[in-house]
Amino acid sequence: MKKARHLLIPLLLTGLLTSGATAPSAAMARPAEGRPAAAREAARPAADDLSARLSAIPGMRVVKENPAPAGYRALELRYRQPVDHRHPDRGSFEQRLFLLHRATDRPMVLYTNGYDLDYQDPGLRTEPTEILDSNQISVEHRYFGTSTPHPTDWSKLDIWQAASDHHRIVQALKTVYRAAWISTGGSKSGMAALYHRRFYPHDVAGSVVYSAPNITDVRDGAAEDRFLERVGSPACRRALTAVQRELLGARRTETAGRIARSAAAHGDTLHIVGSADRLLEFTTLMLPERFWMGQGEAGCRRIPGRSATGAALYTWFDGVMGLQGYTDPYVSLVTASFYQLGTQLGMTARAAPQLAGMLRYPGIQQIRTLVPRHIPMRFQPRAMPDIDRWVRHHGSELLFVYGENDPTRAEPFRTGPGSRDAHVYLAPHTGHLVRFAQLSPGTAPGPPPRSAAGPPWTRRPHSETVGCTVRPIWHTADRALVRHDYWQQARRSAVTAPYDPSTARPPSSQTRAQTSRTRERFFRFRPTPHRRRSAREHGGAVAPVIPVDREPDRSQTA
Repeated sequence: MKKARHLLIPLLLTGLLTSGATAPSAAMARPAEGRPAAAREAARPAADDLSARLSAIPGMRVVKENPAPAGYRALELRYRQPVDHRHPDRGSFEQRLFLLHRATDRPMVLYTNGYDLDYQDPGLRTEPTEILDSNQISVEHRYFGTSTPHPTDWSKLDIWQAASDHHRIVQALKTVYRAAWISTGGSKSGMAALYHRRFYPHDVAGSVVYSAPNITDVRDGAAEDRFLERVGSPACRRALTAVQRELLGARRTETAGRIARSAAAHGDTLHIVGSADRLLEFTTLMLPERFWMGQGEAGCRRIPGRSATGAALYTWFDGVMGLQGYTDPYVSLVTASFYQLGTQLGMTARAAPQLAGMLRYPGIQQIRTLVPRHIPMRFQPRAMPDIDRWVRHHGSELLFVYGENDPTRAEPFRTGPGSRDAHVYLAPHTGHLVRFAQLSPGTAPGPPPRSAAGPPWTRRPHSETVGCTVRPIWHTADRALVRHDYWQQARRSAVTAPYDPSTARPPSSQTRAQTSRTRERFFRFRPTPHRRRSAREHGGAVAPVIPVDREPDRSQTA
């Protein structure tokens, strides 16, 4: 069950933050380890004291203590949230949290898990947590796992309600953890972190967002189609097309029969998708996208050829797509995710001219295919454009990281003229699961980044960087500040070519001082007078906090 759900995740535009529990590299050594042991122990409250302080937070309770990495304590918490933050008196539910406690004077990383916590190790540390040697709070998304209100009012599952959940958790835990906070997440988890920043920009000092798609128009999937036409080698793309044609051509009846028999053998049904043949067509259309997310260049040599047996073809196809994950029991586990895709997040359909004459089910790629009909859905087309505008006009202290071969970067978040300390990085030869450690100097192919135009000191403080080395994020232990040294790379040398002093004058002392100040702003939010004025006018937010679901919606019911 765990394996099948894991294989389904990339289709849902998910992917947990891929740091896992891997130890950071030597280059990311933690400066905090130089602090006296006595000081660290003094900063770490006794076990009973920590539980008491957490339990004293209104609405918070400590459920149990879990095994933890060395030097940490792992606690499972529950925090009572209103079902509707506009009307807190109309019901509540308990939201599940995993706390990794290091010390109350250490930074805190808010990991906005976009799903449930059933499949997350309570001791998992995200990459920023590893680098900072910090505390971490993982939040189960509303309407997933045990954090589901009963009865379930689906209209209360939207990005503003979820952001408000995160806001209340931050405000509650800041009474105990008073050092700097940042947020992070990968794919759907990263999207949740960004949505929280849009509605409550001052809750955390900065955000690290991995592999987050930015679909502003669900009617236009041209960007994804162009990406899939160019990614990888021509030979690999031709092999994938040949497999698609085999699955929906000569091997269609055989493969659909194998899917049906496998579902029956596991006691699973296919009522939501409709039939084994519909499931085959849906997953075949999604095959290239799923392949490049998870398999990548290394998987090209394993693509079966036309001479492969039916059993070998099915085994490979099942290994890439995780077919059991589309049966009723597994789809039901992530219905909330499909609902979000069908109401606000969006999902585009793939053009498939190579399969002309082979497709039997018009509209099979619509997200309604995976959402039970008794759940009403109305798409809100203004939700994602609102997020995109905020990033470009108001977003600050943001790091976006994408993998070169990941289809989600076909429509990435981009910075704009109003962005401050916001950057987009591309890791070469990687897919949906990406880390800072995979970034390397100027090795990724593609057009020159926008930040490379002109001498280094003339670049705007927002950029899209291809294959740039990112130095470690780290903190100043005595003040618990977070800092990122990419500015030295972005200001002092070109990204795709070495710095040539013969073609441009060196930066002045005034420029160097300004660069130093700008570097220290990352994850250390100090609002400018304009931002302070905006915050007062809009109740603490840079832009008016108007839930997007209140805007007029002229779309048809799905």
